[in-house]
Amino acid sequence: MKNLNFAAELHLKLGAPASSTVESLRLLRAFLKLEPRQRFEVIKLVEDLATDETFPERPLS
Repeated sequence: MKNLNFAAELHLKLGAPASSTVESLRLLRAFLKLEPRQRFEVIKLVEDLATDETFPERPLS
């Protein structure tokens, strides 16, 4: 953040974020940098893993 006073005020009011929150934001930022097709592939992979489906026989990209 460019305004350190603002960041310091937020820290005092809200406290430090949990490490899981910081990691989630890093993953979100990385996800948003992907091309739309890659995003679709990531979503599909996570859905497949969540439903215990087998991995696809062909590579996604």
